[in-house]
Amino acid sequence: MIVKKIFSFAASITSLFILYFFYFSTISYSESNDTKRYSKDEGILSIMYHRFNESKYPSTNIQMDVFKKHIELIKDSKFEFYNPKNFYEEFDVPKMNKKILITIDDAFESFYKEAWPYLKKNKIPFILFVSTEPVGKRGYMTWDQIKEIEKEDFVTIGHHSHTHEYLIDKKNDEFISDTEKANSIFLNKIGYVPDLYSYPFGEYSKFMRDYVSKNFKLSFGQHSGVIDINKDKFELPRFPMNEKYGKIERFKSIINYLPLEYKKLKPEEKSLQKENNPPEFTVEFFKEQKNIENITCYSNEGNKWEKSKVLINNKILKIKFREAFVPRRGRINCSLNDNGKWRWFGVQFIVKKLN
Repeated sequence: MIVKKIFSFAASITSLFILYFFYFSTISYSESNDTKRYSKDEGILSIMYHRFNESKYPSTNIQMDVFKKHIELIKDSKFEFYNPKNFYEEFDVPKMNKKILITIDDAFESFYKEAWPYLKKNKIPFILFVSTEPVGKRGYMTWDQIKEIEKEDFVTIGHHSHTHEYLIDKKNDEFISDTEKANSIFLNKIGYVPDLYSYPFGEYSKFMRDYVSKNFKLSFGQHSGVIDINKDKFELPRFPMNEKYGKIERFKSIINYLPLEYKKLKPEEKSLQKENNPPEFTVEFFKEQKNIENITCYSNEGNKWEKSKVLINNKILKIKFREAFVPRRGRINCSLNDNGKWRWFGVQFIVKKLN
């Protein structure tokens, strides 16, 4: 009897230890090392695609001949394609040579038919961000197709919500419910929940960003810029490509951009209401960053793209906006000629319509 009690007690302690380990191994990803330091990181430049050879959707489409030229330009520039399998673990390590990360959103059927055979033949790594609700519907990939490509070691499946609706317009609990529903479907269909997230339409509020930070390793928006070790892990930039913005001359410029590192960017809230539009926008740069006086910013407040009114003092940049941003999106893009090296970052705000 005494021996049985001893074994029972030992089993209880073991169970508690397992639960304790499980709990602390699954707590917020946002609790990772976020110490800011100037690094001279060459960065990871992420490029976003959607459809391929679907000319009736020019805002989200790229022609395959243009896409192939993009890939060849990257190769000719001697940039390395980045495989994001260990993205989270490697995030805080500065990249001495710039990497290029290919991302594909929405899992359209045209990707599978047009781009996938080319990427597979050349073993080019990429992330495929999948929204679970449309899978198998007309114009979208099936789960069998997703599972087929997921088997390759250069392919990473990412989480792109369930419905791909304008989730920022939903209530907070609806956003959580949408995410959890997608989690359940991913678990059922591919055996795990992807740990990389892409905000539908690149839209997110502070609440959404904070929720994602506790449930995913990294997440992406649709604002332009180059990823470096100081970028917010849950607001990662990407350069969107389509028929208008994917032209070869522009692409040549984009792939040569470098990160513009900064300590802090405010406001944290990227969803604008009447009371915080226009926002109080500031960026604090590192003291080691030279040539800040050369920075140029453009913004689209009032629905007009114009050069921003920039004030710089003590490595802190402020923009004095001309007027409020108008629905649906407010954007700021800043570039710096740093002794011949072009550095870039962008910000996107979501502007609510007034009721």
